[in-house]
Amino acid sequence: MSRSTRREFIRNTAALGAVGVAAAKAASAQTRRKRWSPNDRIHVGLIGCGGMGRANLGACASHPDVVVTGACDVWPERREAVVAEHPTTCKPYADYRDMLAADDIDAVIIATLPHWHALQAIHACEAGKDLYIQKPMTLHLGESLAVRNAVKKHGRISQVGTQIHASENYRRVVELIRSGNLGKVGVVRTFHVMNQMPGGIGHSTDNTPPKGFDWDMWCGPAELGAYNSILVQNAYNHSSWMAYSGGWTPGMAPHIIDLPIWALELGYPSEITSAGGRYLLEDDGDAYDTHDVLWRYTPEGLTPGAAVPKGGLTMQWWTSLTNSYGFDLHGDPEPRRRLGIYFHGSNGTLYSDYGMHKVMPEGTRMDGLVTPEPSIPPSPGHEREWLDCIRTRTQPSCSVFYHVKLDVPVVLSLLSLKLGRTIRFDPKTEQIVEDKKAAQAAIPEYRDPWRFPKEYLRA
Repeated sequence: MSRSTRREFIRNTAALGAVGVAAAKAASAQTRRKRWSPNDRIHVGLIGCGGMGRANLGACASHPDVVVTGACDVWPERREAVVAEHPTTCKPYADYRDMLAADDIDAVIIATLPHWHALQAIHACEAGKDLYIQKPMTLHLGESLAVRNAVKKHGRISQVGTQIHASENYRRVVELIRSGNLGKVGVVRTFHVMNQMPGGIGHSTDNTPPKGFDWDMWCGPAELGAYNSILVQNAYNHSSWMAYSGGWTPGMAPHIIDLPIWALELGYPSEITSAGGRYLLEDDGDAYDTHDVLWRYTPEGLTPGAAVPKGGLTMQWWTSLTNSYGFDLHGDPEPRRRLGIYFHGSNGTLYSDYGMHKVMPEGTRMDGLVTPEPSIPPSPGHEREWLDCIRTRTQPSCSVFYHVKLDVPVVLSLLSLKLGRTIRFDPKTEQIVEDKKAAQAAIPEYRDPWRFPKEYLRA
């Protein structure tokens, strides 16, 4: 079947305020079901031409079976810079909907700000494009479920950009935890810290968008705030604004809680308690500088295994922008970003960061236990895995179907912080329970003319 034409796709999305039901019906009915041959090249487009997106695109373009055919950004200089790297094949786009309607795009990398991810991912599915989404996948529970359901409904191949999942160190930790050597793991503690004191990201005196920069489109479905030159510079700075990023928890927690969720095969938490605020930093941002989260996993959200207690476990998260102490992983005394994961088992504790792990036994309880041999195959690379799966039509390791288990705890922690109370969640029904206000707040309201596609809330 032929793909939807540009005219049809744009007409359908515009008719609904630049969103989805009609577009979904039109695009789904006409999406080409391509059978890939070894000689076919995958045509990839980039939505969001900042540093991370260009890194993802470069990793894809380094392979001979990939050709870059589109670059989209509201900042002309950024999209033209990508076009200049692929001058014979790449077309520039100011509106991502134009790119999604193009016939020479097979798959897209979505590397815009987090507040855009859900809508662009759903539109990519409706347009018949496979997708690579930078983390965080979404900022709201409704978005998390809708993206997953859209990928499923439209049969797309998805990968979420938690590249550390591809590392050898994470694989060895997963094997060790699942071996049962640590005993039952009742508590997991995770953290991410750095010191932005005293001035944070600073203050901007430049409140005029660059020539050709579409500030309204940059804000998209989020609030139309005042333009700030610091805000738009990079993902590091984005993380200081709640409306566009959700702060540093969605920015970093997906990389870090990925390891315990993978190793312990966790489902969804049943209770989410969150506290924190902006206590010390004084800059142009408004996001918290301290955030503490407690996730409680009950049997409904657990997969039985050698390291998983029958009664449940708790996982903690802490992020601070005002102090960078890193516990056992601290190292040199210079202020810098530090992160880590602790697995506290009945036989011992394992702590890890991105590149190392160490086991501290409880007395002699681990005497005679043998470290398991490597069994998880090495990754071909996070982007390469996605490309291979586009050809085989199988989901990669960090598809939305896996990543939703990371995304839901994070977005519910933001909701708990916003409302100032514990959120109770049913892992089986994927619903917030006993709190109508929280359930309503979990579904975002987009700024006109954008509309959240509620039709994807049902699996």
